[in-house]
Amino acid sequence: MADRTFTPDGTDGTDGTDAGATGALTAAEVERAEARTAHNYHPLPVVLDRGEGAWLTDVEGRRYLDMLAGYSALNFGHSHPRLVAAAHAQLDRLTLTSRAFVHDRFADFCAGLADLCGKDLVLPMNTGAEAVETAIKVARRWGYDVKGVPADEARIVVMAGNFHGRTTTIVGFSDDPDARGGFGPFTPGFTMVPYGDLAALEAAVTPTTVAVLLEPIQGEGGVIIPPAGYLRAVRELCTRANVLMVADEIQSGLGRTGRTFACDHEDVVPDLYVLGKALGGGIVPVSAVVGDRAVLGVLQPGQHGSTFGGNPLACAVGTEVVAMLTGGEHQARARELGVVLADRLGAMVGHGVVGFRSRGLWAGVDIDPALGTGRDLCERLMARGVLAKDTHGSTIRLAPPLVVSDDDLGWGLDQLEACLR
Repeated sequence: MADRTFTPDGTDGTDGTDAGATGALTAAEVERAEARTAHNYHPLPVVLDRGEGAWLTDVEGRRYLDMLAGYSALNFGHSHPRLVAAAHAQLDRLTLTSRAFVHDRFADFCAGLADLCGKDLVLPMNTGAEAVETAIKVARRWGYDVKGVPADEARIVVMAGNFHGRTTTIVGFSDDPDARGGFGPFTPGFTMVPYGDLAALEAAVTPTTVAVLLEPIQGEGGVIIPPAGYLRAVRELCTRANVLMVADEIQSGLGRTGRTFACDHEDVVPDLYVLGKALGGGIVPVSAVVGDRAVLGVLQPGQHGSTFGGNPLACAVGTEVVAMLTGGEHQARARELGVVLADRLGAMVGHGVVGFRSRGLWAGVDIDPALGTGRDLCERLMARGVLAKDTHGSTIRLAPPLVVSDDDLGWGLDQLEACLR
């Protein structure tokens, strides 16, 4: 647990120092960042400079429990020794070749990730949005070359409340006005249906539909979990209609929900996995689309690529991430601590919490609006040494690293409970 005790008024309970009086460095750093940065984010006013495990330290020397884990990019915590060692070793050898050449870390990464997913092929990229864009291109190409959809008529069904990234194509099929507003015109070819509504999905699938793109759990939406059996029904519908099921497991995958993939909770295997975030171990951006040869094999040289995709450093870290997941210890840890998380949040319902949704070590918590916005609560949590992030009004997301200790998780939830009083 932290070696400092945080109190609601923002003081450091170990040495009596008022945090407000020692915040000059933080204020100066925030001001410098704001002066030369496009304002596409509204971060909490904390300036971090070190991290280890589930803990972060700011420039003032104050420690914080990380209950966000980089939106699941830090599933293994900060500076995990295995991942740092893998990165350091590769930094001394080779970091980039471009895909014009083959490097000696590439085959192991692709084979290991393919095996973890139970698939044939891996197409490495960098960011999650790139991986989603890649899956869209693959699905369209498959629709024309394999399914026989007439040229330029391919359609992809997407879900209301989705979040798949920030590119113009992706925000074009978002229903979030902040993500979409003012960025048109948008790419055609997408049909939106309500998330979790199987009848609406069935009605939307036509002979020109090439894919159904969905998050097994909608993370940005507030950890929205579909009805039981929905993913199985989607899989059956896609198989019956000769449509690809594309699962965006960028946030939900790689151990976060207590299974390797969120789809595993319903024993569903999509045609394409879209992966990112935790695949880079919190060290480098790594993403990938993983599928069978019958689908990913439609791409030919020159039709898609990325200079940095599958670079040696990324592959070295990604290979170690896959190795850490193969034994299942991290998935088991998320399941065990997920029970603790759900039990504690359940006890808060009616006492400042209106409701919550959780799966493994991941929760969306709806705070009583009378207590303020989600942002307000996150600022109160920050004053008590816990970092979390709000989304959509009075909802906050909790996603601590899977390496968080039992005591630290309990302490973090104690702080949440205190903020609700």
